[in-house]
Parts: sequence; structure tokens; C-alpha cells
Amino acid sequence: MQEVYDFLKKAGTYYLATLEGSQPRVRPFGTVDLFEGKLYIQTGKIKEVSKQIAKNPLAELCAFDGERWLRVSGKLVRDDRVEAKKHMLDAYPNLQAMYSPTDDNTEVLYFENATAVFSSFTAEPVTIKF
Repeated sequence: MQEVYDFLKKAGTYYLATLEGSQPRVRPFGTVDLFEGKLYIQTGKIKEVSKQIAKNPLAELCAFDGERWLRVSGKLVRDDRVEAKKHMLDAYPNLQAMYSPTDDNTEVLYFENATAVFSSFTAEPVTIKF
């Protein structure tokens, strides 16, 4: 999982896909964290993406570093603990003007039963499950 985290940090931006009914929705994200052995992302509960995940927690993200791409798919699970939110926000101090570990908006979610696939045009895909 460390390799997945490192790739996403290096890429800077990844794209998260969710479903709104039967319509796929994709948007850029930049927050990623490792906390207690789980891969986390962050958003705001007031955003449509949060509402989509609440209705259907299956999601996939994709990132590209210029040579390889990574897809991570699985179930996103909300973690309402202040400790998890604080860990994420400590990693992204620029977000602390908009989010707080104790507000009613900050949402952190981790991947459960995830599959990560590293791919390129020159090598066989590498799959990691976590």
C-alpha cells in the first residue's frame, strides 16, 4: 500500500469516479493519506461527491505520473473519528482554513477491499490488493 500512496503523492492529482444514479461522475482530487494502515481520501460532506458515495460507496480513482498510471477501485468507508480527520488535515495544512477535524463538514474515507493496478505501455500490470 505504501507504493500506492507514494505514487498518488507524486502524481499530485488523481481523478475519482463515483456514480450519481446511473451517471458516472469524475472529478480531480489531491488529498491522500495513510492512517492506521489504510489509504484515505478527504472531501466535504456538503459536496455532491460525498452524497454519491453515501448512496453507492463503490468508487475508483486513476492517476498518471507521465509514464505509468494507477487505478484503485474498492469501497469507500467513512471514518468519523477526529483522529483520522486530524491526521489528514495535518498532512494538508492549506486545507485547515476550510476544514476542521471537529466541524460537521470534514469527511475522510478509506478504501476497503481495494484493488490497485499499476499499468504502462512497456510493462506487465502489477496488482496490489488491500
